Amino acid sequence: MDRFLFLTLDGLSRGAVYAAFALSLVLIWRAARIVNFAQGAMAVAAVYVAYSVSTSTGSYWLGFLAAIAAGLLLGTVVDLAVMRFVDHRSPLNPVIVALGLVLLIQAVLGMIYGNEFRPAEPPFSRSARTVGGLAVGSPYDLFVVATVAAVVVALAWTFTRTAIGLRMRASAFAPEVSRLLGVKVGGMLTLGWALASGVGALAGMLIIPTELGLHPHAMDLVFVSAFTAAVVGGLDSPPGAVVGGLLVGLLLSYVSGYAGSDLTPLAVLALLLAVLLVRPAGLFAPVTARQV
Repeated sequence: MDRFLFLTLDGLSRGAVYAAFALSLVLIWRAARIVNFAQGAMAVAAVYVAYSVSTSTGSYWLGFLAAIAAGLLLGTVVDLAVMRFVDHRSPLNPVIVALGLVLLIQAVLGMIYGNEFRPAEPPFSRSARTVGGLAVGSPYDLFVVATVAAVVVALAWTFTRTAIGLRMRASAFAPEVSRLLGVKVGGMLTLGWALASGVGALAGMLIIPTELGLHPHAMDLVFVSAFTAAVVGGLDSPPGAVVGGLLVGLLLSYVSGYAGSDLTPLAVLALLLAVLLVRPAGLFAPVTARQV
């Protein structure tokens, strides 16, 4: 029972990070109808900025803020300098450009920082604590869950309770009508890219300290898990991304704890295939009426 509880708490902690990263993919999809395969590489670039700032100042929190700022800036630059000029008449064009961005960003990071693993220390202890003989997770796990929960609440409030959030939603679902109503759709699209990249950078800052360390390819496997979480929940559903992330985190924790870590990639693939076969639009996708 203690082992099951520990694996559950560990899975929820990792799942919270996957949820944050999946949420960034959902934000881009809802804003531009693009699956941004460069999201992981962009997050790693932001974490490298944090590494440079923390190394020069000795402050983790300055590096943390620098990573978020770098993520916001990088998302803005990618939209204005790259994606704005892509022909979107074919859905394959943005995908190819995003894959090219992955190669470019990883190559630049390798040239600047090298390809060796660099240490990425968490701000809190990762040693599990016990209360009444039961493991309740580490301080870092609690930090991760609290941070992701705060981000989810902030985004939900922004998109449902603020004028800018309503403009972003309108621009995504009805751009032509939004333009007629005076909404600057291009600006809303850029803001969506910036927010998604900032959330991705936050996820990178939370997950990389739990991996082997900082490396240009550090987020590759994380991207696969987060993409699976987004597909499981539904690319049009932010709540689905959160639930999907938690489900993927729990699945990986249970498989790793009971069957071995070598089987975790197969477990993710099996989950992705099962959802695509049973409900391709995702578990939380809205049901659409079909005329026959």
